[in-house]
Amino acid sequence: MIVTPLLQLAADKQASDLFFSVGAPVNIKIDGITMPVNAQTLDAAIIRRIAYEMMSPKQIAEFEAEMEMNFSFRADGTGNFRVNVFRQRNDIAVVIRHVKGKIENVENLHLPNVLKELIMEKRGLVLVVGATGSGKSTTLAAMIEHRNATKSGHILTIEDPVEYIFGHGKSIVNQREIGTDTLCYENALSSGMREAPDVLMIGEVRDRDTLKHALIFAQTGHLCLTTLHANNSYHALNRIVNFFPYDSRQSVLSDLSMCLRAVISQRLVRNVQGKQMPAVEVLLNTSLIADLIKNDEIDKIREAIEKSVSAGSQTFEQALYRLFKTGQITKEEAMRNADSASNLATLIDFSERTKSMQVPTFNPDDDAPEISKPPSDFSGIKLNLDEPK
Repeated sequence: MIVTPLLQLAADKQASDLFFSVGAPVNIKIDGITMPVNAQTLDAAIIRRIAYEMMSPKQIAEFEAEMEMNFSFRADGTGNFRVNVFRQRNDIAVVIRHVKGKIENVENLHLPNVLKELIMEKRGLVLVVGATGSGKSTTLAAMIEHRNATKSGHILTIEDPVEYIFGHGKSIVNQREIGTDTLCYENALSSGMREAPDVLMIGEVRDRDTLKHALIFAQTGHLCLTTLHANNSYHALNRIVNFFPYDSRQSVLSDLSMCLRAVISQRLVRNVQGKQMPAVEVLLNTSLIADLIKNDEIDKIREAIEKSVSAGSQTFEQALYRLFKTGQITKEEAMRNADSASNLATLIDFSERTKSMQVPTFNPDDDAPEISKPPSDFSGIKLNLDEPK
């Protein structure tokens, strides 16, 4: 395949995405920075060949009928990729996401340790929320792998497409991909209860029916994990409620207050070494939070999180403050990613005035590997158009 050298480049450089669009060169995203691979401009024929070489005949037929196609792709010796083929301006475009083969643990990802406790819960709903590309799938994979390594049981995932591949550890892990192992989310979720999972992971909540199934699983003695596009826990809870008509609002709030275990919100920030790392907001469903949800007082959630730090909760501002105080990110980066810049400024100013928090400073030069910046171009990588089809 003519795309093989680019897939290898993405794997070698630990890139997150490759972009193929008519009239532009191939672009690659490394540590959140998108740059052209070379000056070779793509035309419609090249992109069509790239897309069609990666798809099966069935996928090609579906793409030509629906004009959208999502699928997982494995390149031998290179790794796993998530591919989206779509049309824009009457031409084909492709975005390929590199799914890193190694599942990192919670510590290596700099995630809060409370996530290891949440994944060991017997029942309830855990939401991981954030923007596209914020690392939601990576966080879920780390949590699932922790349970897989430490507790027996049955873990069932329903994904579109499957991203991280889990081996069987202490748990049996079954992974179902939409379009390959089941026709749709509805079918997979309907039969999921009969498959006796201890843990169910739903790749993403996209509609009301998927959310209904997630709530039912959580209410019937299962641990259910899923992702949602939302900026923070407050937005996530509002999105959930707004999936349903107004006359169902109170019932949904009541169900949610009882079965929710946590909302994990994350965004990627740039550390002092120029690499990306997560800043994580944690909302644990304490009795105070449950009462606020049940009484439709979601607007008071932020204040309640600030008061629940000892229980393991933290706002984005508190997470960013800790990263700044330990020298891992700059003050400017912290302020840029805060939901409330004024709240974060108050935390920083108070600390600088009192000097009462003696936190050891992280020095990126101490015992840290030298990290080179990604090159501005990869001119040696070209599409070999003479390769036989």
